[in-house]
Amino acid sequence: MTTLTDARTPFQRAEERTAHNYHPLPVVVEHAEGAWMTDVEGTRYLDLLAGYSALNFGHSHPGLVQVAHEQLDRLTLTSRAFVHDRFADFCAALGDLCGKELVLPMNTGAEAVETAIKVARKWGYEVKGVTPGQAKIIVFTGNFHGRTTTIVGFSDDPDAHNGFGPFAPGFVQVPYGDLAAVEAAIDDDTVAVLVEPIQGEGGVVLPPDGFLSGLRELCTRTNVLMAADEIQAGLGRTGRTFACDHEDVVPDIYVLGKALGGGIVPVSAVVADRDVLGVLRPGEHGSTFGGNPLACAVGHAVVQMLATGEHQARATELGVVLRDRLESLVGHGVVGVRVRGLWAGVDIDPTVGTGREVCEALMARGVLAKDTHGSTIRLAPPLVVSREDLEWGLDQLAEVVSSGPLGA
Repeated sequence: MTTLTDARTPFQRAEERTAHNYHPLPVVVEHAEGAWMTDVEGTRYLDLLAGYSALNFGHSHPGLVQVAHEQLDRLTLTSRAFVHDRFADFCAALGDLCGKELVLPMNTGAEAVETAIKVARKWGYEVKGVTPGQAKIIVFTGNFHGRTTTIVGFSDDPDAHNGFGPFAPGFVQVPYGDLAAVEAAIDDDTVAVLVEPIQGEGGVVLPPDGFLSGLRELCTRTNVLMAADEIQAGLGRTGRTFACDHEDVVPDIYVLGKALGGGIVPVSAVVADRDVLGVLRPGEHGSTFGGNPLACAVGHAVVQMLATGEHQARATELGVVLRDRLESLVGHGVVGVRVRGLWAGVDIDPTVGTGREVCEALMARGVLAKDTHGSTIRLAPPLVVSREDLEWGLDQLAEVVSSGPLGA
């Protein structure tokens, strides 16, 4: 029990009573606004992670906070047993943004992926005519689609996969970006290809040019659904509304989340046309909190912001700054970079240190970022970050990686 004389820090107390499924940096945030966070001791940090793209519009965006406050005073939950007054407008606006007919709101990204899997299988049985129980979905090496047992079963990340079996069958893994491997894997039982147009957790891995458009053509030709997991890549992060837009590709299924909740509430959705999502009937799928009034109010406001194109243009403009500055570090503590819009994977020279060590050094300089796969850090600043603040954050990174071995 904590007392007024407890000498432990808030971080130490959290670590003592929390399951260690994360390895957070030792910072305890108390307040945040825009691209900046402040800890319990009053130290300010530039946020270059943005909640894994959940905070595309920054912390405490005034317009989104106002919408949330107004809705909190009116209605927060009905369950889908009833229809509330925010539901239709949200679904229509999101469907229009995607150019699709139907929307199925859920809460978390993993829920949306699970929903897409169920929809694709049911479509396969009822529309394509696949033998019941035999549906296959093609996935890719390096994928990250969530943490449920079904999803981690087709991950090749040992941290996500090992120790959690047995796993659900029905998934065929092929190398990311290898169109020939996808075509070779497709057979009469294939119902969908589930793809991240950019692999976020994998280190912001970009597909080869033409891969997404080639995948779209292949799926159309073989009567297979293309399901795009745009949970991290979508909603303005890459300079377009969706990462698929960079190759003028429209998937059969959009899987959305993270930024859709404006950094305020968890909101996700599966969006598709009626011939796909229409296979679901009452009682076959649902969620008590999915599409709740608070989520729909905030989500609708997010969609309205994206409809102006302002944030996509800002990600494009600042993305040039991000790319140029990071590319200048190659050979100076950095061995590789991948940038699309305001999203980057930065491979640290092993002689400098690990990704974790770089993030710890950045934290000491007032910048927060996140490592992945040992030697890579990910940068995803809020789209509202100023150029001056972004440049300052990149200055800190340049100084860290050029200062010599961090473990010395």
